[in-house]
Amino acid sequence: GRVSDIVFGMNRSVTGWEELWDHFGTKLDKRTIIQQWLPGSTIAKQATAAGYRVIWSTDGVWYLDGLSVTWETMYQQEPCTGIADNLCDTLVLGGGGEMWGETVDTSDIQNTIWPRMAAIAERLWSPRTVTDQKKAAPRIAYFRCLLNRRGVGAAPVNNKVARQAPPGPGSCFDQ
Repeated sequence: GRVSDIVFGMNRSVTGWEELWDHFGTKLDKRTIIQQWLPGSTIAKQATAAGYRVIWSTDGVWYLDGLSVTWETMYQQEPCTGIADNLCDTLVLGGGGEMWGETVDTSDIQNTIWPRMAAIAERLWSPRTVTDQKKAAPRIAYFRCLLNRRGVGAAPVNNKVARQAPPGPGSCFDQ
């Protein structure tokens, strides 16, 4: 289309949600990046098999405004599930923790995002073989307290609901 021609002409990339793939599939220019976001979607697997680049940020597991999704659930996600290693290494560009603003304001945005975003970040920068939540837990807890010491209002790691009050005092003093 006209808009994608302009974008590609400026040596930039067109990125679109997976509905773009649903509507156009392999008719899309190979330089197009597809962002998988729908729960249970297999768009990343389909698009990479056809040679397209993808970003993985599936709702329900990496959407930070999903307040009942724990850091452990976010940590156990693997964007390359079902994708051949060679395709994952070259076509899965990464992922993202998405934060929609309908349920937050300046009073609670930080503790809605943190420390759960740290779990997503660690999954993205770590080798796929690094999946042990028990080993990750001290790192996530330490990082949460580091954020607090630096003035970022990160929620307690052991919350079952994001931005909930701590279950007791002193979580950062135990380190």
